[in-house]
Amino acid sequence: MGFPVDFLEPEAPFIEHPTRIPEYPPVSAILIRELLPVVKFEDLDVAGSRDLPESCAVCLYEFEVGEEIRWLANCKHIFHRSCLDRWMDHDQKTCPLCRTPFVPHDMQDEFNQRLWAASGATEFYGEYTSISGL
Repeated sequence: MGFPVDFLEPEAPFIEHPTRIPEYPPVSAILIRELLPVVKFEDLDVAGSRDLPESCAVCLYEFEVGEEIRWLANCKHIFHRSCLDRWMDHDQKTCPLCRTPFVPHDMQDEFNQRLWAASGATEFYGEYTSISGL
């Protein structure tokens, strides 16, 4: 005994949504971009890197001379700048390959303070504490 034919057909039409890119990147993405170095692919050997991957793990295209690369300080993975920036635009804060945080541990406190200040929360809580101190 099989399933009825209408079981396989959805009641509502399937709508395929292309990958949506946020109109404005999250504040965290903007701050992380300031921390992550951008280098030309051909300059990576000078930086002491060996056994470099031939392609970007996000888009799977090979790296070519002249392309801008983001080199992650914590895990040492490399990606095309545009691929990693799109990843961050979706509020991702870890390496797409190994999930190591983008922000180096020794910079985490500074990053958190800048994120807190950029969120505007300091102004809100600053007003609250001055009012509550009355």
